[in-house]
Amino acid sequence: MPLVTAQAFVLGLSAIGAGIAMLVGIGVGMGQGHATGKALESIARQPEASGKITTTLFIGLAMSETSVIFALIIAIILVFVNPLNGMLN
Repeated sequence: MPLVTAQAFVLGLSAIGAGIAMLVGIGVGMGQGHATGKALESIARQPEASGKITTTLFIGLAMSETSVIFALIIAIILVFVNPLNGMLN
């Protein structure tokens, strides 16, 4: 009798993978905070360019936020659907 079954091993690694996928949120949050700070700094230096800076900032924030949404979807799939579990049978 094995110490750990194959199904338990797959479920454990899926949970670890979901946790690693959610670590993306830390990096994106730090990057968004840095970008917002730099945008505010540049608006303070050149108030006449605030429209272009704000537009570029929002586009960049939206693009970086999609990586967090993709990571969340992958984590939800790994935890609740777990397609790797069907390969064991």
